[in-house]
Amino acid sequence: MAKRGKKYIEAAKQVEAGKSYPVDEAVDLVKKTNYAKFDATVEVAYNLSVDPKQADQQIRGALVLPNGTGKTQKVIVFAEGDQAKQAEEAGADIVGSDDLVEKIQGGWLDFDVAVATPPMMAKVGRLGRVLGPKGLMPNPKTGTVTMDVTKAINDIKSGQVTYRVDKQGIVHAPIGKVSFTEDQLLENFRSLQDTIVRARPASAKGNYIKSLSITSTFGPGVKVDIASF
Repeated sequence: MAKRGKKYIEAAKQVEAGKSYPVDEAVDLVKKTNYAKFDATVEVAYNLSVDPKQADQQIRGALVLPNGTGKTQKVIVFAEGDQAKQAEEAGADIVGSDDLVEKIQGGWLDFDVAVATPPMMAKVGRLGRVLGPKGLMPNPKTGTVTMDVTKAINDIKSGQVTYRVDKQGIVHAPIGKVSFTEDQLLENFRSLQDTIVRARPASAKGNYIKSLSITSTFGPGVKVDIASF
């Protein structure tokens, strides 16, 4: 187990071990126990009773949080012709085609989200080994492979977050910053919660959400009482 620093230990004393808190109290505790000197991200972690090895249980998607994420996303777009022009007008940070593919193949990865039009995926597919492991590969399920590049860019810039279940059945997703008000964080959480519930696979058995916790970037995790929402 990694050695914890003094600030973490002091913060963790405010969280009762083994206790699950109502979601509003959990959010309040996360804000109180944050000790980072920057505006830390508040993240939710769901432990779901799904088997990611099964194709129909690979939960993945995107949503736009009502109050945004508190982070400005750098968006690149793979497009040509009219879609390239639309992407530029919508505020994409970089728009390109073969030149952008070559730039990334050369090691450049200074962006947060990549969007591509369907015709461009034959070229973008060559970047799978580079973008895939970093979660940057455009994907229809997250709305980043689309002909409507204007909507995709607007959604991302407005506070869209993506979520994906990992090999252990865990879904991590940000719901804002510690500088957000409690109401803003709760509203974002409820939006994410509704989305995760709607994504439940028909083949999932038992209690879909086994456990849930909320934490800030460096702060201790706070378990949430699932019955509270």
